[in-house]
Amino acid sequence: MESLKDILLYCENASFDLNFTAAKKWKSEAKDRIIVGYLPTYIPREIIHAANGIPVGIMGAGDRKQIIKGDAYYQSYICHLPRGIIEMALDTNLQDFDGFMFPAICDCVRNLSGMFKLSKKGKFQRYFDYPQNFDPFIGGTFYVQEMEKVIEDMYSVNGVKVTSEGLNKAIKLYNKNRKLIEKIYDIRQEFPWRLSAVETYHLLRAGITIPVEKHNEILEQVVNTIIDKERGEPMDNIRIVVSGSFCEQPPIGLIKSIELAGCYIIDDDFMLGSRLIQGDIEEDTENPLLTIALAYIEQSTFSSAYYDVGNPKGKRLVKLAKERNADGIVFCAASFCDPALLDRPQMQKECDEAGIPHINFQFHENTGQFKIIKEQAGTFSDSIKLWA
Repeated sequence: MESLKDILLYCENASFDLNFTAAKKWKSEAKDRIIVGYLPTYIPREIIHAANGIPVGIMGAGDRKQIIKGDAYYQSYICHLPRGIIEMALDTNLQDFDGFMFPAICDCVRNLSGMFKLSKKGKFQRYFDYPQNFDPFIGGTFYVQEMEKVIEDMYSVNGVKVTSEGLNKAIKLYNKNRKLIEKIYDIRQEFPWRLSAVETYHLLRAGITIPVEKHNEILEQVVNTIIDKERGEPMDNIRIVVSGSFCEQPPIGLIKSIELAGCYIIDDDFMLGSRLIQGDIEEDTENPLLTIALAYIEQSTFSSAYYDVGNPKGKRLVKLAKERNADGIVFCAASFCDPALLDRPQMQKECDEAGIPHINFQFHENTGQFKIIKEQAGTFSDSIKLWA
């Protein structure tokens, strides 16, 4: 077993390896292996695993790459994420990727899928839609058909047939992955000083760049280390939930600034794709594709990127905050993120009605100055300690 320090260092390096060295090395070890890149946030990674592929999350360039060509492809009044990703595609960062999946998040990501197709990046480019009808017969059937299209795309690349056995094996692996991630969040709810929010972020982000089997081993070691061993010292911090960062990811400096300002981030929607399905997907079924579809319809958490009629996300955010015993909520959305910013007023209204304090600010992935955000978060923390 590696030390926790070594594990966290490995995850930090893997998180922002814009050349995706680990995934490319994994692919090189067998001729029928493929890499399928996906954009934030959620895609059914199980179907890629079952096709002898590795699903690799492309979360943007952050502050690790100068954006030049990307700025020429997009107008200025959208989020920063697509500019960073098209820059990576036009350079060599995404070389050796066999295909790309663009989940239905917003118009910017929809347009990005067209740019990848016109630029002939990868052997296939699939805009991946989600059901808006949550009737299992209607929405479930639609979702199965969407997954079947991707399975055909992958088969055309490596000739590997996706079987029920392979899908059920993948479901078990990703069930374990989600369970271990939730275990870490449960431990941090009670002992947030044992693993910082930044360390937790690196741990999750590394997981979308390496095989799930290896990530599960890493998560198990981390859980076994922090579950009954004290690490760090408890501080007089408030406990908060961060909401709105489900797609474009906040800079590490921003997450660190919130913590340094006196806030324990005990839940968040960073890297939401790793946690979108709540609980286990049913295992060893005869029709695992339908099982995956039903899990999406019946077990998804909330996000501004997805339709949620009849199950309002504002009430679900309040419920999450209460379950985590949070003192407040920080609305932290990327600049020009239409889904998050359009939802924010209604979610704030739900917080007001529930008596939950909240604050909001915006960012973009290569933000370099955090003094104002730190001051805002610090004032928020102090006001809750004094008057809440």
